[in-house]
Amino acid sequence: MAEVINMPRLSDTMEEGVVAKWLKKVGDKIEEGDILAEIETDKATMEFESFYSGTLLHIGIQEGEGAPVDSLLAIVGEEGEDISALLNGKGGPEEKASAPAETQDSASQTGNDAPATGEIPEGVEVVSMPRLSDTMEEGTVASWLKKVGDKVEEGDILAEIETDKATMEFESFYSGTLLHIGIQEGESAPVDEVLAIIGPEGTDVDAVLKAVAGGGAKKESAPVEAQGPASQTENAEPASEGNAGQAQTATGGRIFASPLAKKMAEEKGIDLSQVKGTGENGRIVKKDIENYTPVVAAQPAQAETKGAEAPAAKVMPFVPAGEESSEEVKNSQMRKTIAKRLAESKFTAPHYYLTIEVDMDNAIASRGQINALPDTKVSFNDMVVKACAMALKKHPQVNTSWKGDTTQYNHHVHVGVAVAVDEGLVVPVLRFTDQMSLTQIGTQVKDLAGKARNKKLTPQEMEGSTFTVSNLGMFGIQEFTSIINQPNSAILSVGGIVQKPVVKNGEIVVGNTMKVTLACDHRTVDGATGAQFLQTLQHYLENPVTMLA
Repeated sequence: MAEVINMPRLSDTMEEGVVAKWLKKVGDKIEEGDILAEIETDKATMEFESFYSGTLLHIGIQEGEGAPVDSLLAIVGEEGEDISALLNGKGGPEEKASAPAETQDSASQTGNDAPATGEIPEGVEVVSMPRLSDTMEEGTVASWLKKVGDKVEEGDILAEIETDKATMEFESFYSGTLLHIGIQEGESAPVDEVLAIIGPEGTDVDAVLKAVAGGGAKKESAPVEAQGPASQTENAEPASEGNAGQAQTATGGRIFASPLAKKMAEEKGIDLSQVKGTGENGRIVKKDIENYTPVVAAQPAQAETKGAEAPAAKVMPFVPAGEESSEEVKNSQMRKTIAKRLAESKFTAPHYYLTIEVDMDNAIASRGQINALPDTKVSFNDMVVKACAMALKKHPQVNTSWKGDTTQYNHHVHVGVAVAVDEGLVVPVLRFTDQMSLTQIGTQVKDLAGKARNKKLTPQEMEGSTFTVSNLGMFGIQEFTSIINQPNSAILSVGGIVQKPVVKNGEIVVGNTMKVTLACDHRTVDGATGAQFLQTLQHYLENPVTMLA
């Protein structure tokens, strides 16, 4: 039987997605787990895998095109299978099932209220358990931020939902009154289960739930389906009356743009109403933002002020002395998540800090010899990461996680390396770091850092660290402390290498030193344990040959 694949919700704020690339074509055999396409969300371009096996019978959204979440993306089934019913209804099983109900006579409906319970009243919205990650099959409600009877505005945070990867805030896409909560705090439910109902106050919730259970459609959807070509043409006319370069709908002046295009425009300060969309139906896509120049918008002003000095138009307006001004910039989901996680770590884990100064003369000499080899490039950070991985094997107490009633000892070593990006900080993970060579570490760090800056990191590449390294030495920072990246028990802060007078063999000579600071969770790592770890780390860094033995 053919399976309909809809546009997934790959992030908690995703409303629509753009197919960046199809990795399969119609007629190809598909296995469960195969990557079907790369989908561009409001946060990143992510690989989307198939949950079904069969033949790819239909592609509903072409490369470069965008569509709302739950739109028909593809159909997978048996080769030669008739999918006309699915294509006509874009998910036709529900419509095929509902069609007979619409044509049933009164005799077939005797003894029940099917017409009343089969439709969802106008203005009522059923909120389902969202798919907040590409592998999520069920979610747990960690906490409700609204209660039944509360007024809800579009964009309000309804609840915190725990997925298989993280606990994420889930916001409402509708306004109204919270009429019903379908999944209580601490309870779990599959994706698409009824999470909540939002609508006008006084709505009969029992009737709505019966309608949902019976697969009922919204009451207002029938007139839309009944509209013929003529009515659709009338609706389309207002959109064509506006500026051809402005991709706005006929209702409310909404601008059609991909999520990534909206994000890029916000970051660059570009007014989307001035951008000409080249996508489907005038939709603004990534390349439109990249290629946008304000020349068209500036031409009228230039024509009126012809003869005036060009630089004058670019001068910022004068702000009188003493006048205060400010602006509020909406926090990105990444920024909010960073704030929440770091606050949780700082206020739940009792931090303490240990600092040592490492003699880097031998490390500098060893690095020079290694990098003199053909096709070899090793950084001081690579050496620090390798030394940490080896030290963790000798001090397993540092390679732990606090679990409340238990302490989890990790027998594997996965070192996370903090990478700064425009929106904040991400921590890609090097798996089994202790088994990697210096050159392998260098190659993988460079690859993951590049992915991070291009927003290509997958959730799997940022999960599972047992220890973290944060390096600000390249910015001239000599010493700093970091907040522990939970559930790790420790994080190492690495400063820059400084040339300064040092005492060797009773004489003052020029030396190269580097300060490192270990932040520890006192619940799992005692002071003596942290100090012993740093001693081992110092030994490896001051004698790099021991890391190659």
